[in-house]
Amino acid sequence: MTAPQPPVDPPTGPPGGTAELAGRTVARVGFGVMQLHYTTAGRDAVLGLLREAVDLGVNHLDTAHFYGPCNEFIHAALAPYPDDLVLVGKVGADDSGGRLAAAQRPEQLRAQVEANLSVLGVERLDVVNLRRADAPPGLIAEGDQKVDLDSQLAELSALRDAGKIGGIGLSNVSADQLRQALPAGVVCVQNDYGVLERAAEPVLALCREHDIAWVPFCPLGSRFPGRPKATGHPEVVAVAEELGRTPAQVALAWLLAVYDRTLLIAGTADPAHLRENVAAGSLRLSARNVARLDRVRPV
Repeated sequence: MTAPQPPVDPPTGPPGGTAELAGRTVARVGFGVMQLHYTTAGRDAVLGLLREAVDLGVNHLDTAHFYGPCNEFIHAALAPYPDDLVLVGKVGADDSGGRLAAAQRPEQLRAQVEANLSVLGVERLDVVNLRRADAPPGLIAEGDQKVDLDSQLAELSALRDAGKIGGIGLSNVSADQLRQALPAGVVCVQNDYGVLERAAEPVLALCREHDIAWVPFCPLGSRFPGRPKATGHPEVVAVAEELGRTPAQVALAWLLAVYDRTLLIAGTADPAHLRENVAAGSLRLSARNVARLDRVRPV
């Protein structure tokens, strides 16, 4: 017997519904622009993809100056910006030397904020996420790049007081680091998390406790070499077949289901994948399927 289909929202309104981010209302399905740095699709295609994302109801863009030309793409595609568009920057790395390197010192964080503002053509970023480089995946700080968290938060707080940023977020942090940062007024946390990657559960629990937005990166588990892909896990595939949806949509819908302040920033340079990701916002998993996916572990 075919299992009953879960209710699916009509394809209108903000994808995934809405949640608050630094006092702004955003669609829970946003867009991370990093992959636009690496696409060979061409400039016109990239600008068209960004415009399509906004047309589909996305109003939360996650970007960084160290994502190469991505800020320039955003400005070219979308300026003058819609009133409801929320631009979120990230600091903590630099690619000006031809390869990505940690840039954790307070003066480097300030320079990165100023660079984001300049290229995006805005006077204020809605949120700036501090990307720590203490632990994998990705960059690891060495030498003078090993900087204490409090000095970084002091610099970002000063930028917030000056009106250059609206809210402070954290990326790639432990529960202890989040707890340390709480007095600074953290509005969101970006950590590696998905149906196959649960190491950040203690951080998510702390976000729930303090009503902080949760922005999982690598939500499908495929960015870093050797990482298992959620879209290939047998249980994810089985739920997708049952519901008549794609495995990617199921994995993203599970993230939306585990916490009502989850904000997705799945990235892509493929228009078809963009539409697929946005459509995941209309999928409401049953309690049975959420529980089934809760039990999933990497194979």
